[in-house]
Amino acid sequence: MEENEISRKIIGAAIEVHHQLGPGLLESSYQHCLFHELRSRGIRVRNEVPLPIVYKGEKLDAGYRLDLLVEDKVIVEVKSAEELAKIHLAQVLTYLKLKDKKLGLLINFNTLLLKDGIRRVVNNL
Repeated sequence: MEENEISRKIIGAAIEVHHQLGPGLLESSYQHCLFHELRSRGIRVRNEVPLPIVYKGEKLDAGYRLDLLVEDKVIVEVKSAEELAKIHLAQVLTYLKLKDKKLGLLINFNTLLLKDGIRRVVNNL
């Protein structure tokens, strides 16, 4: 499966989670439910994936974790914020570079319409 097809499936699952829960919960609630929804649809997903930093050729565990890594290709960062900031987009782009992935989705569940809270972030796609 290629990145765009994976992202469509992720967005469909996220819409279902948002439909079931609505806005206003903690990020961790949406993250766990999206993880569950993706798995129930037969999609390979990992939760809280360690993200070491490579500094001067050495891998350092700085405590960073990817919210979700789907099909080992697409990074999903889950938010529940009043609005997305530029730093959130920069965070996902940095994660993509550190993990050498091409596509990330930044999903803010704290919106009335989920489509207004989804941002695609690309790294050389």
